[in-house]
Amino acid sequence: MMDIVLHVADTYLFTPYIYPAEWAEDWWPRQLLSLFFLVNISGYALYLIFATLSYIFIYDKALLRHPRILENQIAKELWVACTSIPIMSIPTNLIFLAEVRGYSKLYDNVDEYGWGYLAFSAVFFLFFTDMCIYWIHRWLHHPLIYKYVHKPHHRWLVPTPFASHAFHPVDGFLQSSPYHMFIFLFPLHKMAYMGLFVFVNFWTISIHDGSYGVPDVFKPLVNGAAHHTDHHLFFNYNYGQFFTLWDRIGGSFRHPSSFEGTSPLDEVHQLDKKAAAAAAAVTTAVTTAGDKQPAASPSASAAGGEATSPSARARSKKVD
Repeated sequence: MMDIVLHVADTYLFTPYIYPAEWAEDWWPRQLLSLFFLVNISGYALYLIFATLSYIFIYDKALLRHPRILENQIAKELWVACTSIPIMSIPTNLIFLAEVRGYSKLYDNVDEYGWGYLAFSAVFFLFFTDMCIYWIHRWLHHPLIYKYVHKPHHRWLVPTPFASHAFHPVDGFLQSSPYHMFIFLFPLHKMAYMGLFVFVNFWTISIHDGSYGVPDVFKPLVNGAAHHTDHHLFFNYNYGQFFTLWDRIGGSFRHPSSFEGTSPLDEVHQLDKKAAAAAAAVTTAVTTAGDKQPAASPSASAAGGEATSPSARARSKKVD
């Protein structure tokens, strides 16, 4: 995959405009430097574009009123993600360099394995990486590891789409490593790998977007935002990335609270109802108090009448 990207970048940018002529395109230090720029640019682009679109069009802004949302949380998520991506890219670049130099099992020609294998390998990629990420993620929750590596990601108890890449760099690389490992173990078409790589970035954002609605047929199978939100809230459940299979096998599956009407968004709606009820009660109390203001007493009215009667009598006398 990256050899295609690198070839395009060399042809239209690096060779004609950036690098000295004596730097051969197949010189590995040049390739490594090029990969560093390409991986970071694509990493930032995928993260910022997809997360922003998710935030604008999918994320329910009512969640920002949840009491567990941190002050300036989105800015903090962006800071952690944007400072981690360049560090995460360092070991990632070494893996991509091995791929570019021909050590992976990626292939170009569909006929080499056939269309049936192409379809199978894409599905197998998701199940294989889901299994690996489940165990890596569960290991990251070990008390000796958690506070040093994985805890930063759990600052976001009620995450936004921008929390999707807001990891400690070691954490982010470890959880992405199965995607790279796969192509050194199993044949995979280069374009399929490129598409899957974009998909897993999109999926990582989608499980942090607070969109809990899932078609009923997929609820028992797919580890979506509803499941992953409960992972952020309750920690030791729903470690899977794409499916619920390994959580069920490992005894860590938790039925999503959003399916029971107790999700963070449901909590916000309940708080809004309570606030509205309290405001209505205050309004009613003020209105009732106004209605109960004492009216002028008959004696006061009579006194008022007596006070004005002398002048009235005087005017009457003048008329006479």
